Amino acid sequence: MKKASILVVDDDLDLLTAARILLRPKVQEVQVESNPEKLLSILESKAVDIILLDMNFKSAINTGNEGLYWLGKIKEKYPSVQVIMITAYGAVDLAVKSLKQGAADFIVKPWQNEQLLQTLEATFAEKQPAASTNKKDKVAAIPTLIGSSAIMEDLHYKIDKIAPTEANILILGENGTGKDLIANEIHKRSLRHRKAYVKVDVGALTESLFESELFGYKKGAFTDAREDRKGRFETADGGTLFMDEIGNISLQQQAKLLSILQNRAVVPLGSSQPIPVDIRLLSATNVPLRALSDESRFRKDLIYRINTVEIQVPPLRQRGEDIIELAQYFLKFYSHKYHKNTQGFETDAIKKLRAYHFPGNVRELQYSIERAVIMSDQQSIQGDDILFSPIEQSAVIEPVELVSHNLEEIERKAIQSAIERFSGNISKAAKELGLTRAALYRRLEKYNI
Repeated sequence: MKKASILVVDDDLDLLTAARILLRPKVQEVQVESNPEKLLSILESKAVDIILLDMNFKSAINTGNEGLYWLGKIKEKYPSVQVIMITAYGAVDLAVKSLKQGAADFIVKPWQNEQLLQTLEATFAEKQPAASTNKKDKVAAIPTLIGSSAIMEDLHYKIDKIAPTEANILILGENGTGKDLIANEIHKRSLRHRKAYVKVDVGALTESLFESELFGYKKGAFTDAREDRKGRFETADGGTLFMDEIGNISLQQQAKLLSILQNRAVVPLGSSQPIPVDIRLLSATNVPLRALSDESRFRKDLIYRINTVEIQVPPLRQRGEDIIELAQYFLKFYSHKYHKNTQGFETDAIKKLRAYHFPGNVRELQYSIERAVIMSDQQSIQGDDILFSPIEQSAVIEPVELVSHNLEEIERKAIQSAIERFSGNISKAAKELGLTRAALYRRLEKYNI
């Protein structure tokens, strides 16, 4: 929040003083005001990201509803400004009503400092994408879940069903399919969306770092522990914790994780006092579920804890025309980013994209289009501009033995094998098959490859 500008409006002078002291080191600017009638003039004179607005003032405009009145005024003239309502415990019903009228959130006073800061951080984070669209030189962030195929519609349906629940979710899929984006989408559609979303790649944590990163530590717990530090569980309290690459953690790490999930409390290193945590757990792995069920590799009792519901993220090769839809999006994105006027794809480029198997999935497609935009000197992307990553070539699956005696099936598999062998290069594949490029294109259309 170092770039945030905060305005606090309340007629309690002690509260304004406390807010100024708390927020001054955390944000770029904090301003306080006791008279709500000065609100609009302040907004006219300076940019404000978030307003902390009291629900009731002594000089009432509409007794009991003053906050709602000023909320309406703010949203009418400055809709991009986020408003967090400040309410007493007995007026929570009014605060809930304010959410329906455009407030970003509300906080009950007397507040806990940490809770207030978390609410501000979450609200400011939500505001950022909207703010960035006003900057002409800013490229919009890549959105999640691009694609209109039937398989993606089914994925949207599943997310809509499970996101508002408290169920722990296990996200399965190959590398590069977007499991982390799916997790973020679940959080955004959940009831915890205003709270923290904390991601940790547990597969990359060593045995020595696992506990300190996840559970935190107290000052003096080990040589370099110069101050208390919260772990990821405690940081995500009230929100969502996303544990990526969970299939790669050791059995010893699994036992420690299982204990935390069962007890819903963490014990920081160097402490004997458990700290309760309230998190919704999302996990992801590229390890197939059947492989996880091998108890020599993964504890079944932990699988049941993390896998109330599972989501299988489809590989790109199964998503049909989503490949072209994604390619067109990445083309627009990188043309903007690199200030190029690349308008579209030539027919041979489209066919090359459709023919390739994408072992690196969406990530490989993204980097291939980025490279093509950078290297192309034409107004549209040609087939020869698209080069697939040599990093992924080791992942090419060996051709399956042809056990079918159906001639069309044999031909289709031979064409697929040649296309994969030469990374989508039509000329080389045609030469290998003893065909002309035109003849190969006709067969690609015939077999819908």
